[in-house]
Amino acid sequence: MGVVIWLLGVVLITVGAAVCPAEASKNHHYDFFIKESNYTRLCHEKTILTVNGQFPGPTIYARKGDVVVVNVYNQGDKNITIHWHGVDQPRNPWSDGPMYITQCPIQPGANLTYTIILSEEEGTLWWHAHSDYDRTTVHGAIVIHPKLSTTFPFKKPHKEIPVILSEWWNADVNLLLEESRKTGGDEVGISDANTINGQPGDLFPCSKNGTFTAAVESGNTYLLRIINAGLANDLFFGVAGHRLTVVGTDARYTKPFTVDQIMISPGQTVDALLEADRAANGSSNGRYYMAARTLATNTGIDFDNTTATAILEYADAPPSARAGLPDFPNNLPAIDDVNASTAYTAQLRSLGSEAHPVDVPTTDVDEHMLITIAVNVVPCTTGNGTCKGPLGARLAASLNNVSFHLPSVDILDAYYGSVRGVYETDFPDMPPFVFNFTDDNVPTERFFTRRGTKVKVVEYGAVVEVVFQDTAILGAENHPMHLHGFSFYVVGRGLGNFNQTTDPATYNLIDPPLQNTVTVPKSGWAAIRFRAANPGVWFMHCHFERHSEWGMDTVFIVKDGKTPQAKMMRRPPGMPRC
Repeated sequence: MGVVIWLLGVVLITVGAAVCPAEASKNHHYDFFIKESNYTRLCHEKTILTVNGQFPGPTIYARKGDVVVVNVYNQGDKNITIHWHGVDQPRNPWSDGPMYITQCPIQPGANLTYTIILSEEEGTLWWHAHSDYDRTTVHGAIVIHPKLSTTFPFKKPHKEIPVILSEWWNADVNLLLEESRKTGGDEVGISDANTINGQPGDLFPCSKNGTFTAAVESGNTYLLRIINAGLANDLFFGVAGHRLTVVGTDARYTKPFTVDQIMISPGQTVDALLEADRAANGSSNGRYYMAARTLATNTGIDFDNTTATAILEYADAPPSARAGLPDFPNNLPAIDDVNASTAYTAQLRSLGSEAHPVDVPTTDVDEHMLITIAVNVVPCTTGNGTCKGPLGARLAASLNNVSFHLPSVDILDAYYGSVRGVYETDFPDMPPFVFNFTDDNVPTERFFTRRGTKVKVVEYGAVVEVVFQDTAILGAENHPMHLHGFSFYVVGRGLGNFNQTTDPATYNLIDPPLQNTVTVPKSGWAAIRFRAANPGVWFMHCHFERHSEWGMDTVFIVKDGKTPQAKMMRRPPGMPRC
């Protein structure tokens, strides 16, 4: 079994043949200081939570197979945890990060050392707070380069440009969250602006000087590492006068395809090549807007309809070409253009090369799960019996009509220590009742759900297929579903109700994309497959933060296998206690 040795704050790691230190290119060490900092956006100064005073936070750089050690010091005034989004963390759920799932929070004045074990990931991932709504400002990129002996499966770029898409609230979202918890409504509301690298762009007041600008030169190729770190918004992203060649998603390479714009959901990453070819296109301008605009799949609720901008500027263009306004990408889809989103997503395919093979499970699925996704209500529990959710109830959300209730003791500790009463192992494989899930006329009795801390237990090595089915309860919409501890193959998707007899015949079992966050289409379904070969406790949830907060979550517990390399690592010393 793997061993973790802690010596004077330095971590030496042995985790079996897959990721032993001798095979890692290097161990990297970072210090993260969680602290409050003052930032001004939209003419409004406020105190936000940051890492090392930076917003967005620092970028972590590594190579495939490396081990990264991050010492997190909580110098803020609230509990916090950090999650390394998209890192499979083989056998090491202890460093995964979601609060009350795999750890108790890091309390103010305390610190915790995370060990981030990279295995097959290569490309762009990201890290973020996984406590309350802290990831609004506590987030940053993870850049994973190829091993020293290998290279990109595409033309080496001249430069890499991080593009972190997010949102800005003038208000303190955690205070709004507390109010929401009291009233049962959605007090957080919508963001005041979308942002690119922490800036809304010069279309907004008091924002011109801070607008992010990327300098390029004619004839060069640039790799955009695009991350949607937002809480609430699917986004279209494009660059005026330039097309983007998508070469990766969620730190896995794709068959290249060229588009005018991408659609990226919260939690997802996209690697895209940009050719600095303005002269070849006959343009006389030297400045072009990058733009990010919301895709609103449920226009029945409020949404942020702002467009964030950054600037792509040709450093070798004459001064006259850099003096005027940037060109704007006028071909960005409309804010409710679901068809553009569907067309983009349909083009994602795994690269499937010799160096990056496809290993989709094609036969002998051991666990079949159909999971309905819904925004619901639960009965009001306030003293006067009235809440601000629909029907005077409290807003909730569910998977298979179970609204996940976060325990007060983390599930991983309870599982590891065989502590009873923290969770139940009967998360359902099927919804409790079947109806026309995508019919807008859902009976009122279907609005209600029940709370519970239910998990799904699977055997080590089992092949799991999950079909996520959107429902029209309180409004159909996209849902970015994220699974910790695994990347999965998105083998199928479609609109309407999933048909268990006919729809599996449409699956792509040749080169489906390998992702960690799948966009389940509005009034449709998405099917994923993965092999449960990572023992531990792994969170699965919607990456729209309000949906996860309301209970659109569950947990997979993967049992230990028989060999030492198939067993979860031991609990390291220094883990926080609840």
